[in-house]
Amino acid sequence: MSGEGARTHSTPSVLDSPFGKARGMVFPRVVLVGHGVLADLGSTCRQFDFPERGVVITGPKTAELAGYRATEILKESKFEASTIIAHEATEEEVDRVERETRAAGARFLVGAGGGSKIDITKVVANRLRVPFVSLPTSAGHDGISSPRASIHGSATATSTQAAVPVGVIADTELIVKAPFRLLASGCADVISNVTAVLDWRLAVRLRNEEYSSTAATLSEYAAQEIMDHAASIKPNLEESVWIAIRPILVAGIAMSVAGSSRPCSGSEHLFSHALDRVSEHPSLHGEQCGVGAIMMMYLHGGDWRRLKSALHTIGAPTTARELGVRTEEVVHALVMAHSVRPDRYTILGDNGLTREAAERLANVTGVIG
Repeated sequence: MSGEGARTHSTPSVLDSPFGKARGMVFPRVVLVGHGVLADLGSTCRQFDFPERGVVITGPKTAELAGYRATEILKESKFEASTIIAHEATEEEVDRVERETRAAGARFLVGAGGGSKIDITKVVANRLRVPFVSLPTSAGHDGISSPRASIHGSATATSTQAAVPVGVIADTELIVKAPFRLLASGCADVISNVTAVLDWRLAVRLRNEEYSSTAATLSEYAAQEIMDHAASIKPNLEESVWIAIRPILVAGIAMSVAGSSRPCSGSEHLFSHALDRVSEHPSLHGEQCGVGAIMMMYLHGGDWRRLKSALHTIGAPTTARELGVRTEEVVHALVMAHSVRPDRYTILGDNGLTREAAERLANVTGVIG
């Protein structure tokens, strides 16, 4: 993508059949990024030849920013459109939105909002087997274009399979209005791809896990783009959104290529999920993954200082204090992280870190102390 309002079209699906194996990979068919591209929502949905009845799923705040406008744009394009206001991404809320979407007779969906609203939309779209368009109003993590969603259960957040958007409309004019902390968090989430790919390759060597070099390359490219341009990502600058949103989208596509979250989720994500469980006041997902990646890069013997420097330059947290969590919570999360997803092999191994090793790791990287 180059230039404001650039249109990038990708193949809707690719069938990969080496040596008798077959796997479908679904990607967004249209990606619009630029100033004012929200106005293209109606024509894009017409381009997809969507049925007449659609629903815009949005949040209480993002409805005023983009959700209601999206509904009006669909109506102007002669669709029968209505709005559903969604709240936190819990299992109960997903069930409620699904019921209302069914009752509305929706044949396609538009998710207009931050990460939680898009996550709800993509899960409902997957359940109802209807297409959806992702219309982010912030870029707090790499879920804008990914086939995974984070849904909170009774006690913990779980990553679940979801629909891939057939289209992504990322209006930089809207996204720049969101708190900069969200964009910095999204950048941190993508930077953490570096350790996720290292963990994936380790699992290939030690567990003979299935691996996609294409997905890994896309994931690493996204992370390197963010780190290389860290000094240009600043608050209240629409150009910063333009720089950051493309790698964030590429990270989501890497997961579609892999058929799992592997290229973008490793030990640093396990740390973040563990911190969600043990912390009294968890921070943003991407922020926690960024801090986790600093420590996991140290364990891998990589250049953790460069990673930490990029996060600091962007304005993302690099310490427990900046995350707003306690030292003890960081240590506890490190010790239990390996058990969050026993099926996902990482640098933490099968037995994880001892308390002493966790304390030393957090201290030597400056996350605590």
